[in-house]
Order: sequence, then structure tokens, then C-alpha cells
Amino acid sequence: MGPSVLRPATHRAPRAWAAAAVSLALAALAMWLTPREALDWQPAAALPQPWRLWTAAFVHWSPQHLLANVLGCVAVAAFGIASQLPRYATWAWLVAWPLTHAALSIQPQLLHYGGLSGVLHAGVAVAALHLVWRERGRQAAVGWAVLAGLTIKLTLEQPWAGPTQAVSGWNIRIAPLAHVTGVASGLLCGALAEVIANCRPSLPR
Repeated sequence: MGPSVLRPATHRAPRAWAAAAVSLALAALAMWLTPREALDWQPAAALPQPWRLWTAAFVHWSPQHLLANVLGCVAVAAFGIASQLPRYATWAWLVAWPLTHAALSIQPQLLHYGGLSGVLHAGVAVAALHLVWRERGRQAAVGWAVLAGLTIKLTLEQPWAGPTQAVSGWNIRIAPLAHVTGVASGLLCGALAEVIANCRPSLPR
């Protein structure tokens, strides 16, 4: 199915994607002064306090961390608008949000995690996969380029080297695994959404 078929049905859909990105940024700003220990990801608290699967995204460890992720929300919103994403892509992104944090359990040495970066990586993966899956020509090439860039970035971050890493220019330590789980969750949820959309042509877009 080519772009000419999809575009008329999806021209309003990027509003949902942009609204999701803006809501994430506003929630992070609103919760800046909230006690981090009550909201961040902690593997030992995952089962008794499941809300952390969502609230971990709103915890930031420094003003620089918060500002970078707010700007990241703007960038991901712009990418979704430019890609004319359908509504089901937004739902895929929202489902990938808690999965991104749940998957951090595979690295129990990561005792605390907070931030939007994992969720933003999931959003980029959903958007890029949609371009590869649904579009042709230049737009599909953009999707492939973004997926290749994500692969290179994740490899360079060496998530296998340890739960957190110091990065030049940052005043906090980053958790590379969150970027990996974000991309993996985004690809999984995005692929499921595309399959469902193919099986149900009447699905709102």
C-alpha cells in the first residue's frame, strides 16, 4: 500500500503523536520537584509499586537532564508530524512506554533509573519502523537511515559494559540499557500495530 493511499486517511493523525510528546514533556516539568525515590524505576519495587513503570519517565536527576529530554520531546514530536504518523503509531508508542522500563529488570544492577530517554528512543523506533513498513522512496530511506543510526548509537554506548556510564558533557551518569529497551519495545509495539492495522483496514488512523 503506497503513500498516496495512506495520506488522505492520516492527515490529522500526527496531532495525537504531538499531543503525546508534549504531554510527556509537561508531566516531566510538573514533577521536577516531586521526591524522586517515590517515582523512579527500582527493580526491587517493580512488583509492589507498578506505577513506577510509568512514573520513571518523569524523574530527572539534574536541570540539564530535564532540559535535554524536554528538547527531545520536541524533536520526537516534529519527527512524528513530518512522518504523518497514524493514530495507531501513537498507541504503539504509549504501550512501549511501560515495557521500556519493565525490560530494565534484565540488568538488576541498575538500582535506580529515571528519565524520558528510553521512552523517546521507543518513539523514534516506532516512527522509523512506520516509514520503513508503509512508505516508499525517500520516506522509506529516512526510516532506514534512522534505524541504522539508532543501531550505531546503541552499539557505541556499550550497554553491556555496566548499568551506568559517565559521558563527557553530562553531569549525570547515563543508563544505556534504557535506550536499548526503548528501541526494542518501540520496534515490537510498532510492528504489532502495523500488523493489526493491516488485518483491520477500518482501524482509526
